[in-house]
Amino acid sequence: MNPLLIITDLRIQDVLDILFLTVVAYHLYIWFWGTKAFKALVGLLALGIVFTIAQSWGLFLTTWVFQILWQVLVVLLIILFQSEIRQVLERVNPLKVIGRRAFPRKDDRVPNLVKVVFMLAKRKIGALLIFERLDLVDEHVTGGVLLEGEPTPELLMSIFQKESLLHDGAMLIRNDRVAKVSCYLPLSSAKGLPKEWGTRHRAAQGLSERCDACVLVVSEERGEISLARDGQMIQVTDPEQLQGFLVDAITPVRPKRTRRDRLSSLLTHHWPVKLGSLGLVGIFWLLLAGQQNFEVSLKLPIEIKNLPANMKVLEPVNPEVKITFRGLRKDASTLNKRNTRAELDLSLAGVGNRVFRITRDQILLPNDRVYVVQINPSRIKFKIGK
Repeated sequence: MNPLLIITDLRIQDVLDILFLTVVAYHLYIWFWGTKAFKALVGLLALGIVFTIAQSWGLFLTTWVFQILWQVLVVLLIILFQSEIRQVLERVNPLKVIGRRAFPRKDDRVPNLVKVVFMLAKRKIGALLIFERLDLVDEHVTGGVLLEGEPTPELLMSIFQKESLLHDGAMLIRNDRVAKVSCYLPLSSAKGLPKEWGTRHRAAQGLSERCDACVLVVSEERGEISLARDGQMIQVTDPEQLQGFLVDAITPVRPKRTRRDRLSSLLTHHWPVKLGSLGLVGIFWLLLAGQQNFEVSLKLPIEIKNLPANMKVLEPVNPEVKITFRGLRKDASTLNKRNTRAELDLSLAGVGNRVFRITRDQILLPNDRVYVVQINPSRIKFKIGK
């Protein structure tokens, strides 16, 4: 198989195919990065490469074993990663695209959060809550235990109790739901930070410097409440002030951007990951494209053979025929006017107008793995004279 020949026959369907799978691969990487499911995806990718190579090289036994293995792996993946699969399906929910949510939002969610935060501060229970906004925080957050649930007062109190195994670290709240607990954040490297700040404040400041997330901090030593956003730490003194901050954090307003800004962000944001996804999908496409059923059409001149010496073709002067071939892409893409010919035997021709059929037997191909689908025109009228 010659990859260059396949690339030269690239169609608009092939480009759309590669771009669509590139988008899918990119979002899978972003969604699963840092989770246990990501390691499984890397393992599946390695197995897929081995299976593809074995199939292209004709390794019968290896291909047969992998085909059986895939059936078992699909069932195991659904069982082991049902939580991650559910999260992916929720993210591609079409209701979110049109600005609606699949589940009704509770009007008391912010007051309940305010109430439990001040309760934690009163009892001097340290807490760290991340409110994800427009930027995904997965690339900045490490560790964490997946936990799908609503941020209810009971859940927050039980998580941040000192006796809890998950109290150390931050809680990630995404789309009004608790996504992870016990997450570790990057510490701020800014100079001149207050000496009384502990690890929680420096972690909250560090994350807010890297993305648009809002990070709420409850100090264990002083029982104070602070909110980090846009690289700034704000002291919160009363419930109404905190409620205003949380409403803005949970329902962020998308900034108005020009079409040029959106296009620039589409190309430059996470560009190494996007470029890697495109390269990976492109390689897989090249490896598998050769096995695709493919049609190619060629216009071939008709080569006249065995015309009697005292006769000549008056019309048409340069007869040609359009032929459609079908076969595997690795074979069909090699066809061209140099290795494919259409011949017509006129040994029995007579003077005058004569109609001759162009049949599949008169088409000479470089191999027998490609066959003729259509010949147009299938009959040609010749005017023969002396």
